[in-house]
Amino acid sequence: HYQGADMLLAADCTAFALGDFHKDWLQNKVLAIACPKLDDGQEVYIEKIKSLIDDARINTLTVMVMQVPCCGGLQRLAQMALEQAQRKVLVKIVVVGLEGQILKEEWM
Repeated sequence: HYQGADMLLAADCTAFALGDFHKDWLQNKVLAIACPKLDDGQEVYIEKIKSLIDDARINTLTVMVMQVPCCGGLQRLAQMALEQAQRKVLVKIVVVGLEGQILKEEWM
C-alpha cells in the first residue's frame, strides 16, 4: 500500500479542522494518522516512519499538524525518523490554523 507512494502523515485533528481534507489533501496520497499527545510509544512512530522511508521507499512525506504546541511533536518525530533513515525523501510541513486555514506550507 505504501510502496513508492506519496504519503500524508496527519495529526488526527487536522481532518476535522479542514472541511475539504479528503478532496484537497488525500488525492494521490496514502494516509497515516497519529497524535503525539494522546498516543503512547512515540519511539515506535520513529521506527515506523523510518521503515516507510527505507523499506516501503515512500516518494514524499507530507506532515500535517495543527497550530497547537502538542502537534509540534509529530513534526519532530518525522524529522528524527528522517535523520535515522538510510534514504532521504522530500518532506513538506503543513500547519493548519484553529479556524481551518493553512498557516504554513513549506518543504524542509
